[in-house]
Amino acid sequence: MSKNQKNLKIFFIKLISITFSIIIIINATYNLILADKIENLNKLLQLNKKENIDTIKNKIRSEIQSGLEKDNLLSEQDKILIYKFYRKIKKEFDEIEK
Repeated sequence: MSKNQKNLKIFFIKLISITFSIIIIINATYNLILADKIENLNKLLQLNKKENIDTIKNKIRSEIQSGLEKDNLLSEQDKILIYKFYRKIKKEFDEIEK
């Protein structure tokens, strides 16, 4: 074998190794990060099934319960934002009554 053929053989071995490594990394990333989120999204989109509705209701109940156990439900910035929104809605309702 000539030197060029050996270098070409080594190049292709490295290229194939890097390609497989990239495929494995992408697959692992997908499975670890995105698979759970996609599964939850699919459950949310299938709200016509009773078990999915019950699962979401239970999740909402548990989130409300954990929120009630906290001292502050909202951050200061959220409180200010909601209060401004409330005042704007109240103003619009007051205009309707006049």
